Amino acid sequence: MTKQVQELDHVIIRFAGDSGDGMQLTGDRFTQETAVFGNDLSTLPNFPAEIRAPAGTLPGVSSFQLHFADHDILTPGDAPDVLVAMNPAALKANLKDLPRGADVIVNTDEFTKRNLTKVGYEASPLEDGSLEAYNVHAVPLTSLTVKALEDLDITRKDAERAKNMFALGLLSWLYGRPAEGTIAFLEAKFGRKPEIMKANLTAFHAGWNFGETTEAFSVRYEVKPASLRPGKYRNITGNTALAYGLIAAAQLAKLPLFLGSYPITPASDILHELAKHKKFGVRTFQAEDEIASVGAALGAAFGGSLPVTTTSGPGMALKAETVGLAVSVELPLIICDVQRAGPSTGMPTKTEQADLLMALFGRNGESPVPVVAAASPSDCFHAAIEAARIAVTYRTPVILLSDGYLANGSEPWLIPDVASLPDLSAQFAFATAAPADAGDGEFQPFRRDPVTLARPWAVPGTPGLEHRIGGIEKANGTGDISYDPDNHDLMVRTRQAKIDGIASSIPPLAVDDPTGDAKVLVLGWGSTYGSIGAAVRRARRAGHSVAQAHLRHLNPFPPDLGEVLRRYDKVLVPEINLGQLALLLRGRFLVDVISYNRVRGLPFRAAELAEAIEEVIAHA
Repeated sequence: MTKQVQELDHVIIRFAGDSGDGMQLTGDRFTQETAVFGNDLSTLPNFPAEIRAPAGTLPGVSSFQLHFADHDILTPGDAPDVLVAMNPAALKANLKDLPRGADVIVNTDEFTKRNLTKVGYEASPLEDGSLEAYNVHAVPLTSLTVKALEDLDITRKDAERAKNMFALGLLSWLYGRPAEGTIAFLEAKFGRKPEIMKANLTAFHAGWNFGETTEAFSVRYEVKPASLRPGKYRNITGNTALAYGLIAAAQLAKLPLFLGSYPITPASDILHELAKHKKFGVRTFQAEDEIASVGAALGAAFGGSLPVTTTSGPGMALKAETVGLAVSVELPLIICDVQRAGPSTGMPTKTEQADLLMALFGRNGESPVPVVAAASPSDCFHAAIEAARIAVTYRTPVILLSDGYLANGSEPWLIPDVASLPDLSAQFAFATAAPADAGDGEFQPFRRDPVTLARPWAVPGTPGLEHRIGGIEKANGTGDISYDPDNHDLMVRTRQAKIDGIASSIPPLAVDDPTGDAKVLVLGWGSTYGSIGAAVRRARRAGHSVAQAHLRHLNPFPPDLGEVLRRYDKVLVPEINLGQLALLLRGRFLVDVISYNRVRGLPFRAAELAEAIEEVIAHA
C-alpha cells in the first residue's frame, strides 16, 4: 500500500504503560535509533517509585517521552504529539498532558471492564466520546502480537510480553527510524534465549509490517537529521556522562579513582557504570550505608586516590558529618548529589532542585564547601571534571549537583577532543618536602600554598611527611591539636578564604544578550537550563528583548555576578524549589530578584516559563 509521507520539523512521542510493559526499554531503543539517524533529541523517562505497584493501576504507570527534531532543541517537550497508551491507566494518567489534535495509539485489548474499573472509568473512553478531541488509533496490540508469535514455542504470557516490541516496530515504521540497531540489540540481549529473542524480533517486524499494510495509518512521517556541530556524537544520559567525567578527571590527574557508594535512586547508575571500568584504575565499593560510603571515600583521599561518593538528598543528610571532617582535614572529595523530590523519602523517582541550601549550609560549624551544578545530561561530563579540578587544586570537598531529570534524561553528546580537557596533574602535588624555613625542619601539614591556600596532600608512608589529621581543630602550620581561640579564628577564616579564592579561577559569567538592550535577565542554575533556553527563544520570537545567563558555580559565585545582576532592571530566577538561589542572591547582592517556582517533580514547561518572562517584561 502506497502511503503519503509528511515532513515534520519535530515530534514529541510518549510511550506509556504498566511498569512491567517495557516502556523504558521501548523508549530507549527508539531514542538510540533516533540518535543514529542524526536528529537532535532530548528525553524524559518517568517511572513509578513503587517497585511492584499493582498492575493496571495509576501508581504503576511508567512513561518515556522523546522529543526529536531536525534542528537544535533544548527540552523533552512540553506536551506529546503522540501518546502510545498500553492500558487504561496509561491513558488516564497522561491524557491531561495532550494538546487538542494529538495522536493517541491505544492498545484496545487492555480496555476490559476490570481494567477500566481499576482506574475509575465507568465506561470505556474509547466508546463514550470523551476522546473526540484527539486522533485515536485503536490497535489491539496484545492480540496482534500473540497472533504473530503463534508458531513459536513460547507461552502466551511470554508472547504478550513482546507487545512493546510490536509497538516499537509500528512507531519505527511510522517515523522512519532505522531498524538495524534494534535488531542487533535484541540478538545480543536474548542471545542465550533463542526463542525469546525470536519472539521479540518477530514482534518488532510484525509491528513494522502492520504499519505498512493497515489502513489505520495512511500517513507516515519524516523528520530529517539535524545540522549539528561537526564531530563524533553518542547518545548519553546524565549519570553515564557524570561517570565518564569522573574517569576522565582521574586520568587527567593521573590518580586512581575510588567510588564509595550506597545505592539510592536516582544516583545508583553512576555506581553501576563506574563498576564496569576497572581497566582505567577505577575501584568501586558498595558500602552498607551512606555514612560508611563517604567515610571510605575520605579514607581513599588520605591514601592518595581521587575520591568520589554518590547519593541523593536523604544520603546527603547522612554524609554531612564526614563532609565536615573533609573540610577540617582539607582533603579532596567529590560528593555527587543527584537531587530528587523531598523531604524525607519524598518522591524518589521525581526531580527537584531543593538541595542547594543543604549543599551550602548543611553541616555544623563554619564549613564552607564549593558547589558546582550540571546544566544538561551531557554537561554532567564537564561538570564532573570541573568539580575534580577544584577538589585537587584547593584540597577541599566539592559538592556536584545533578538531579533526577538530568540523571535519566539523554541527549546527543559531542565527544570532546582529549587535548581540549584541562591538565589536572599540573595543579596537583602528590607530596611535598619540608620547606627550608619550617623552623626545625619538620613537615608542616597545614603550611599553605600562597596562591590557593591549599595545604600539602601528603600520602601516608611517604618518608619525612608523617603527620596527624582528624576532626579536632589543628594549629596553623604544624597541624598540632589546638584549642587556642585565636588560632581557631584564624583557621576558620583561612578555610573560608580558600573557598572564596576559587572565584579567581572561575571565568566571567556568560550572558546571552543578542541586542544588548534587554531590561530583563533570566538567570538559572542546574537542570533549568534547557527550559529557560527554550522559553527565552519563545519570548524572542514574540518580539521581546530578553537576556539569559546560567550559573555553574554556586559557591563561590562568578566574580562578576553582582555587576551582571545590577545591569538589568529585572532579574527572573526560575527554580524547581521555593526560591533557594533567589534567597542567596538577595542576601549577597541586595538585588530584588523575582522568583518563579514550581515543585511538581517535573522540569519546567517552556510555554509556562515564556509566559512568566513576558509578564516580567511587561512590568519592566
